[in-house]
Amino acid sequence: MATHRNLLILGAAVLPLVAGAGVAAAAPVASYACRADTKFGKHLLSLRQGVDAKAPATVKPNHRFSITVDLKPGSLPGEVKGFKLKEVRDLRLRVPIPANSSYVSATLTGGSGLNSTPSVRLEGRVAVISVAGPIAGGANYQLPTLTVRLKAGRRGAVIETRLKGTSYDDPGLTLTAKIKWKFVTINSPVSCYPDPNPALTRTTVK
Repeated sequence: MATHRNLLILGAAVLPLVAGAGVAAAAPVASYACRADTKFGKHLLSLRQGVDAKAPATVKPNHRFSITVDLKPGSLPGEVKGFKLKEVRDLRLRVPIPANSSYVSATLTGGSGLNSTPSVRLEGRVAVISVAGPIAGGANYQLPTLTVRLKAGRRGAVIETRLKGTSYDDPGLTLTAKIKWKFVTINSPVSCYPDPNPALTRTTVK
């Protein structure tokens, strides 16, 4: 079993929320670029939290195997860039089904402090974790562990797990943040994408 750790450092300010895991012996550092769209303009945010990702180092062609993404406990700040963070809702974390494999199933286990029951579903070739919330600003939480069952492809192929997202318009993580500034409370959509986007796991078909 290949197991590696990585710390996602996302954006400009620090908003601990979700992260990723790498697969190199010396764990690389990945970054998420995040943007909140508010009536006061667009603001860059950042997220930070550890994750373990696991997958077998090798698998036979057409055999089934599992990848897991274990999200570590974290906490939301009470304030971000002068805005009071009241709560977070409607979080969506996306993990693409790797090339050179086919989807079998996906399950979630664990999770706490979410004030809702997380769910996972397949949208195209993307496993989407949904958390309705709300998660209050300043609260501790833990997102559930994602396990994806896959069927390996052709011999000689390499199956790599990565997070989804290439831009603010093609995000891998979205959520709605309720923020307060002076006497005004607004709901602001937040979009994030991994930059760079290292492999979380790597499995060779042989």
